[in-house]
Amino acid sequence: MAADKITREEFQTPAGRKRAWRALIMGDHGLLRKFYDNTHEISSGKMWRTYQPSPADLKKWKDKGVKTVINLRGDNPSGFFFLEEDACKKLGLKLINFRVYSREAPSNEILHGARKLFDEVEYPAIMHCKSGADRAGMMSVLYLFFHEGRPLDETLQQLSFKYGHVKQGKTGVIDYAFEQYLEHAKATGKSLASIDDFFEWVDDGYDHVAMKQEFRASGWGNFLTETVLRRE
Repeated sequence: MAADKITREEFQTPAGRKRAWRALIMGDHGLLRKFYDNTHEISSGKMWRTYQPSPADLKKWKDKGVKTVINLRGDNPSGFFFLEEDACKKLGLKLINFRVYSREAPSNEILHGARKLFDEVEYPAIMHCKSGADRAGMMSVLYLFFHEGRPLDETLQQLSFKYGHVKQGKTGVIDYAFEQYLEHAKATGKSLASIDDFFEWVDDGYDHVAMKQEFRASGWGNFLTETVLRRE
């Protein structure tokens, strides 16, 4: 079993909880987050993007009035997930597991699912991935576009090195997918503020698998994301 993997039954034991904390702090960059806070408000008093929260972080969010936690890593059976699940239950926070990926173009299902999610979630809310850079960035783009009505080209600012996102690495496939729509919209006179126009493109031949195959990352970008930053 991988070092960060743990069963729900193991987590219920004192030894399992200690192992979960070790995984969060040492294996999941929890210690680094004490010095680098990649948390940003993306909609005033309504939505924030952030990194994997500890139970103490979740208590702070609860005290701030947050009602929903959107976990973009999915219900991965690991120490950090069980700690988050347990803390949300104790604090009365709604935990939604909505898995997205940092090295793939968003699928049709993810795009439609994100639109539905942002329509139905109870706010204020936070959404997080591991580091708050790539998956949180992609979902921030979609949140501002789908829920706040901001033009897509404007919302792409959420995918920036300011937030730790490296478009030159494998994680740049996210940018590449959105850029294909920008080119399509420009060529066909579509509005970058129209969600209907966007989904017409998504549902009429958009292929996220082909996008990943077409995208080419740079060598230094891959070194940064895969070796130095060790993105999930």
